[in-house]
Amino acid sequence: MALSKKTPRTLCVSSGKGGVGKTSFSVNFALALARNHRRVLVVDGDMGLANVDVLLRLSVKANIRDILESGATPRQALIFARPNLAVLPGSSGVPEMVSLGESQQKRLAGFIKEISSDFDYVIIDTAAGIGSSVLWYNRFSDHNIFILSPDPTSMTDAYALIKLLSRDHGINRFNVVLNFVRGIREGNHTVDTIKRVTQRFLNLELSHLGSIPEDRAVRQAVLDQVPFIEQTPGCKASRAIHDLAERVHLLI
Repeated sequence: MALSKKTPRTLCVSSGKGGVGKTSFSVNFALALARNHRRVLVVDGDMGLANVDVLLRLSVKANIRDILESGATPRQALIFARPNLAVLPGSSGVPEMVSLGESQQKRLAGFIKEISSDFDYVIIDTAAGIGSSVLWYNRFSDHNIFILSPDPTSMTDAYALIKLLSRDHGINRFNVVLNFVRGIREGNHTVDTIKRVTQRFLNLELSHLGSIPEDRAVRQAVLDQVPFIEQTPGCKASRAIHDLAERVHLLI
């Protein structure tokens, strides 16, 4: 059953490190929710290197930068990419958009709130790293999802972002999805490691929402610039994404 228009759930997808499949996750997860009869809005929050439109092969006529500068209604920039799925495109190749000022943040918050009432879920795909826009999107959202891989640098960078959000911004609830997992043993070890570190040094409990296995179909879909749940709906990664969409209610 769809949520009320008055109570969309806003999910912020972050990673700390680039190259862990964050945007691919955001797009495929949004598609899985849309196929479950949820109305989904994807906000491309990578203000300098937006690429959600590339994965969905969208023709962008207006983006977040345009509506911030022109004052136009954000609905003019919305692209309805699939049934139940709309996208608010970000800007690309515009370095000054990476660090939004306070007035721009307030206007953007107003824009997102204005259009989000039409949806059940709002998924914000942030930039990689710990930039000001990443921090702001995490504060703005109801829930967060951190994407990390078994790569030690991925865990280190995710931990750094979690530490910053907890220490300086009072966020103490974090959800983790592990990507590119080569086996149950590796997945359990990775999750246990970051859980142990955040518990010991930050006194935080992480919620592990699930894992996505390493899958050749995902690499091929990225090369082909299409969502993998559309190109190979029966692959291991697609099944994992659908399982996560079924468990979205577990977000803390």
